[in-house]
Formats: sequence, structure tokens, C-alpha cells
Amino acid sequence: MLGLANKYKTGLAKTRHSFFGRIVDLFRAQDITEETWDELEALLIQADVGVETTLDLINALRSRANERGVRSPEKLEELLKEQLVEMLQVNRRPYLDGERMLNVVMVVGVNGSGKTTSIAKLARYHKERGDRVLLAAADTFRAAAIDQLKVWGERAGVEVIAHQPGADPGAVVFDAIRASQARRVDVLIIDTAGRLHTKYNLMQELRKMVGVARKQVHQAPHETLLVLDATTGQNALSQARVFTEMVGVTGVLLAKLDSTAKGGMVFAIHKQLGLPIHFVGTGETLDDLQPFDPKAFVEGLFAEED
Repeated sequence: MLGLANKYKTGLAKTRHSFFGRIVDLFRAQDITEETWDELEALLIQADVGVETTLDLINALRSRANERGVRSPEKLEELLKEQLVEMLQVNRRPYLDGERMLNVVMVVGVNGSGKTTSIAKLARYHKERGDRVLLAAADTFRAAAIDQLKVWGERAGVEVIAHQPGADPGAVVFDAIRASQARRVDVLIIDTAGRLHTKYNLMQELRKMVGVARKQVHQAPHETLLVLDATTGQNALSQARVFTEMVGVTGVLLAKLDSTAKGGMVFAIHKQLGLPIHFVGTGETLDDLQPFDPKAFVEGLFAEED
């Protein structure tokens, strides 16, 4: 089994081999010039850190470098890493913080974002920690979504509560909560529809599910996780804003991080949306879901190649 540091190093290979690799090369120069700052800014933007986030980062980095009298590129690299970790620590809070008999986790995201496979990985994550887990197939709009969740639930060794296609999603949530309570389940994970092109209907549907959950379990859902596809880069930010407005997202699960060269979007999500990233998908298997660790993530971006 790969350790956490190696999981991040492997999962961030594409990002590291492209833009962040060139940033590392930049710090192997003899001295720091204005060209160094310009090139660093350009590379961060190309890595999908985002223009606004990059400019804030560069300004803060220049100020800190002046305060500490940093003159060597090597020291500047350490300062950048320190700044990036600090950025990711803002708004951090534990996933499913607090003790309760039943934890209800609602998972949202657009179709094709990797939502269903991420739910299966999350179920496996909880099972490995000794939790009793149940899944709810509340994306009743697509028959394929129900079937897909059942397949992944079977692979993860977790039962799925489902109704027929076209059924009321709120009824699925109601039955899943009742089943969870009867079986003394620790974590109920609810799949939801992701049809952004029918935004109003989706919003009403999601809000109704939240209402049903809250009537059955105090303060449920206790987490509303947004699954974002890392390969979509800055487009993921607009998706995140829509879902946050609709249903009050509490954290992000970043899927397909291993498939993109633009892992810098993590910083844009964190800075611009103020949302904590709770998990990242770093591979194809059920075990390839890592709790987000800011220091391990940044080290993975700058890791030396074997």
C-alpha cells in the first residue's frame, strides 16, 4: 500500500510534470529577477490557480520575501510552499465534525463529474474506519444512475436503498433514513441528480431532499459534499458557485485529480469559494480516495522525481 505522501506524489504526476515542474525549474536559477516573478505568475495561471488567486499569492509572496530578506531562488521556493499550505489551511474544518448516532452526507455534482464512483470510494473510506454505511439512490431522474450506484455499491460491499426510475427523490431519502435508523447505520450517503440545464427544477428537488432529511434527523444533512471533476479546471468554479447557492455546499470532493495537468485549481476553489476540500480522488480504484492534506498536497506538487 502506498503511503499518503506517495499517493499524492503519484496522483499529482501530470500537474507536476507540466506547469509545477516548470515552476521548480524556475527556482533552480542563479538569482531572483523581475523575469522570475513574471514567469512564476504566468505558470501559476496556466496551472489553473486562477488570475485572482495568483495575483493575491504573488503580492503576498513578494511582501513576505522582502520582509525576510529572501534573495535566493531556493529560499523563495520554500516560501512559496509555505504560502500555499497556509492558503489551504484557511477555512479548514474536520469532515463530519461532532458525535451523532446517524451521519447524513448528501453528495451533489453535475452528471459526468465522477459523482457515483466518488460515492463508492467514500463508502469504502467509511467502511475501512469501521462505520456501518448505507447508500441512497436519490438520482431517480436517470435509470442508469440507479443501476450504476447499485453496481458500485456492490463493489464497495454497501447496500443501496432505491426506488423505481422517476420516483420522488424525497421519498427515497425518507426510506433510506428510516432504514438507516432501523439498522443502526453510522453513515448514510445520498446520491442526487446533477442536471444543471434544468437548474430551477434541480434546486427545488435538492431543497426538498434537504427538508425531508432535516425532519427525520437533527440538522441533517451534516455534510453536503460537492464532487468536482479536476479535469474541467476553472469551469468547475462556476459549477461550485451554482450548487453552493442552491443547496449550501459544506465541502468539496475533487475527483480525477490524477487525470489533469491543472491541479492548481485546488487553490482557486479554496480561495475564491471559501470551501474546504475534504477529499481528493487520486486514481481509479475504490481505495484511491484520500482525505485532503494541505501539506502533503503541496509537497506532492514540488516532489523530486525518482
